[in-house]
Amino acid sequence: MNRWPDKYVIGLTGNIATGKSVVRKMLEHLGAYGIDADALSHRAIAKGAPGYQPAIDSFGKWILKPDGEIDRARLGRVVFNDPEAMQRLEAIIHPLVQQAIDLMVRRSTQRVIVIEAIKLLEGNLRGMCSSIWVVSVPPEMQIQRLIEKRALSREDAAQRVNFQGSAQQKIDAAHVVIQNNGSYEDTWKRVLAEWKIIAPAAEPAPQPVPTAQGSFSIARGRPRDSLQIAQLITRLGGIATSQDEIMAAFGEKAFMLLQMGGKSVGVAGWQVENLVARTTEFYIDPSVDLEKGLAVLMSEVERASLDLQCEASILYLPKALAGLHATWKQLGYEPRAANSLGVQAWTDAANESVRPHTQLFFKQLRLDRVLRPI
Repeated sequence: MNRWPDKYVIGLTGNIATGKSVVRKMLEHLGAYGIDADALSHRAIAKGAPGYQPAIDSFGKWILKPDGEIDRARLGRVVFNDPEAMQRLEAIIHPLVQQAIDLMVRRSTQRVIVIEAIKLLEGNLRGMCSSIWVVSVPPEMQIQRLIEKRALSREDAAQRVNFQGSAQQKIDAAHVVIQNNGSYEDTWKRVLAEWKIIAPAAEPAPQPVPTAQGSFSIARGRPRDSLQIAQLITRLGGIATSQDEIMAAFGEKAFMLLQMGGKSVGVAGWQVENLVARTTEFYIDPSVDLEKGLAVLMSEVERASLDLQCEASILYLPKALAGLHATWKQLGYEPRAANSLGVQAWTDAANESVRPHTQLFFKQLRLDRVLRPI
């Protein structure tokens, strides 16, 4: 029975490297609130988090890196080879993750929730969902994705794929199966068709924001806007970008379009993962007020990020924009080094988002953090 009667909860699962996160992102673009249970599992044993010391007590200090953080790769090699060790680790992590998920669902404003979890069917989360979605691809495609995206050897990749057993058991338990071995657009059409059954998307009209030059407005970019976004980045950034590249990018990020007089004059590319907002792309037409345009874009990015319960916002700015110190200070951002952010998840997000020839700016968005150390 659904634990949250006012919510429609999609339990999203599938074996490793099937593209679960891409499907979750698609649902988020359509208006669902997404929770990555596997990312919460990582946070639960980060230094200072409630599962950190129990994990060390269970597996020993040898799993620590020189900086005191748990080496997840080293720990993974143990638990993926030893079912009993995996059970011990899950006994530490799963209760903490379930507490965090319960908190996030209860304080979400969205009616549709999607919980991505690789072990969804094996634990208590299964009984809390309204519908089970399973993402599936052929095993060889899983292995190839692990080699390409996680830099694993073929042997290690095959070990992780084989450890999880048959995907057919998950498929047999599913209400919806998403075959993700085609193009991004093919998968998008499948997800969109299922979404229309659950909750037809109602997209709000852009809301004008007054400026000295007239009116800016913001529109949330959708996959159907991919050609417009590609042309905008090509024109304003001087970076040849295709519609297909933007469609693929929608599997990882979202886009905010800055508009004036019915014309798009800017775009910001951003993503939310692990409760951290990362904005790495800014393109604004030089004919408009740059500082006001940035302020309008960031205001909407932050509003949307807070709606997704983000704890922090990270920007990687090119030199021209990083030099607008007064503007960023007024917006609450300060230049920082990744290792000075104080929370491992924030530092990880900053390190994963590094762009060459850019400077990191940081702003904490909320104090009531999920998985605050207890």
